[in-house]
Amino acid sequence: MSKLPDPNASSVLRQSDFVDIATAAIAARQSLPQLLIAACARHGNRPAFSNLGQSLTYPELERRSSDLAAYLRAHFALAVGDRVAIMLPNLLQYPVAVLGVLRADLVAVLVNPMYTVRELRHQLADSGASVLIVLDNFGAVAAEAISGTSVRHVITTRVGDALSWPKSLLVDLTIKYRKKLIPKFAIAGAVRWPRALAEGARLPRIECKAAPEDLAQLQYTGGTTGVSKGACLAQVALMANVSAAEQWLGRALDPKTDLGLICLPLYHIAAYTNMLHGWIHGIHNVLITNPRDIPALVASFQTHRPSIFSGVNTLYDALLNSETFCQLDFSRLRLCVQGGSALRRATAERWKAVTGRDVIEMYGLSETSAGITANRWDGPNPVGSIGLQMPGVEISLRDEQGTEVPIGESGELCARGLQITSGYWQRDDETAAAFFADGWFRTGDIVRRGEGGYLFLLDRRKDMILVSGFNVYPNEIEDVVTQHAGVLEAAAVGMPDEKSGEAVKLVVVRRDPELSIEDLRAHCRQLLAGYKQPRLIEFRDSLPKTPVGKVLRRELR
Repeated sequence: MSKLPDPNASSVLRQSDFVDIATAAIAARQSLPQLLIAACARHGNRPAFSNLGQSLTYPELERRSSDLAAYLRAHFALAVGDRVAIMLPNLLQYPVAVLGVLRADLVAVLVNPMYTVRELRHQLADSGASVLIVLDNFGAVAAEAISGTSVRHVITTRVGDALSWPKSLLVDLTIKYRKKLIPKFAIAGAVRWPRALAEGARLPRIECKAAPEDLAQLQYTGGTTGVSKGACLAQVALMANVSAAEQWLGRALDPKTDLGLICLPLYHIAAYTNMLHGWIHGIHNVLITNPRDIPALVASFQTHRPSIFSGVNTLYDALLNSETFCQLDFSRLRLCVQGGSALRRATAERWKAVTGRDVIEMYGLSETSAGITANRWDGPNPVGSIGLQMPGVEISLRDEQGTEVPIGESGELCARGLQITSGYWQRDDETAAAFFADGWFRTGDIVRRGEGGYLFLLDRRKDMILVSGFNVYPNEIEDVVTQHAGVLEAAAVGMPDEKSGEAVKLVVVRRDPELSIEDLRAHCRQLLAGYKQPRLIEFRDSLPKTPVGKVLRRELR
């Protein structure tokens, strides 16, 4: 292997430096599970993932996923293309579940573990998932949510199921934390994770037969109607994202020595594709289960001294606010990536001062299998840019009619390529509205192209609120709030917030004059995930509207 380049050097990547494992697999028409299984064989007995002080080697990952695939197909009698929902935080069970589902020719549905009953029930019902794999901590929510959905089978797991800690210690921890972290629940017929793997080990092996164009994953994203939609991602779409990343990075990383920290939740498309890239290229990734525990995250930085770190602006800020973090040795840190929300200049400057590394901004969506533009990791970039188009991605700036705008003018960022979604699950109207002619996907974001082809984001989707990198759609908030009998009208808008980038502000017209702010907060806590809940609630006598009655959110902002 050639000498590793300095990530802050100004040298230009050469085509010959590409590490084209995924690129070659696409050319050979392999499927994603075939690519991942081949990676397990190629990397030998090295650790693939670590979590909570334990490591999972590539042979263990391959074997356990094979056992799970056999169990899913044989014991549950699932058919090719059936959906399996995965509701787990970042644990060693996650990559096993993903490969187990894929190699059984099933479709993965990634679920936010923090969902409320309402949110989870919608995603399970919409996807038509037959199986739910869930951590015990969220079992009470799952037990209530599966009613009325097509979920027929549930596999439950606890944190310790993938760890080789002494049994006595696991028992002590279970007793100590069960009442605090695991509410009581009962799901009839639920199977424990260890039993599923043990029984699967005795069943015939499953040979994956999926074609590259077949559906691999439903990646749920908020919709402008307030209803969460499943973006259909094909096998080749996810592989194309890895291909773009490996061509963008070249030989910036050495799999034999470099290590990554995956802090963002794996149900998020950016973390998920980071996992796939590291897996395929043999980079040891440490899964952080709770990135909000900043002292523990700092300790992980100190112990593992990662080469790769990805996060959102708020996570960078939280680390920089730790005196202990600022005193660490960052000599092994090579690549720091940020996406999901705009990177504040003050944060970028502080990070560079503390670690000596630039934060590289990327741009992407669930519908684009994560990143489609990125700044250079090997040289200076214009301030505020979301970078250049990634390899294998076509970019076009278009007006409302779908006509490409002249150079120098701003337009809606549209993308085309293998990694773009084929559409939204069982939503033909939404799919048609998301594309211009000839396959150009509409991101809804307004962009201008600057000198050197760099792209600059001018405005986000019309009303979307970005909270710590997560999309929050006002229509969903308003729909939930107006379910309260005391509410006549409601409008949700984003407001600047130093910690989360933006926060939700709720403006309400009361039906019941006795309705209080605490009443609304309690209502929202029952029906909305934490990051969606209003930070500020204001009562008004009326909402500003157009002559035809449409609420003018821009005036509220």
